[in-house]
Amino acid sequence: MNATTETFASASKNAFATVEASTRSSFATFERLAALNINASRSALEDGIATVHALLSVKTPNELVSVSVALVRPTAEKTMTWFRSSYEILAQGVEEAAAPYETQYAEVNKAIGVALEKAAKSAPVGSETAVAAVQSAIAAANSAYDTVNKATRKVIQFTEANVAATTRAAVDAVSTPAPTKAKKSA
Repeated sequence: MNATTETFASASKNAFATVEASTRSSFATFERLAALNINASRSALEDGIATVHALLSVKTPNELVSVSVALVRPTAEKTMTWFRSSYEILAQGVEEAAAPYETQYAEVNKAIGVALEKAAKSAPVGSETAVAAVQSAIAAANSAYDTVNKATRKVIQFTEANVAATTRAAVDAVSTPAPTKAKKSA
């Protein structure tokens, strides 16, 4: 009975440590996002002030077009940088928050394997089939977990590649001047 109490207490401490580590990681991610947003807001304020000053100095329609075009690319680049940075912070945060659970999963899995080996050695004659079935079920669950984990990582890599490609395409699209129509003479 004492070994069971100690095992439960140890498992509870490990579970709490896992939740604590994940929560601290999530809070750190929130702090990084807040800092990114504060800096982006400050930069947007400064850019807005500079834009108003630039627009107030315009004297002709051609100057207005010129100033407007000059402002588009930097704004698009800053916006795309913010999106990319936000995504990177969130992706890293999710991975860091999940890491303690993965570690605990591996430890629990190892403990279950040890417990099954002990149970198999002390099991009554004829129970080999039941022990093998439990071991097979655990192996299947571990295999399914590994498959889902690998698929999730591939989705994350694919998403990261798409974010990078979309960012480049968006900035290029904004910075490419629109074709002008030539006036036909009658």
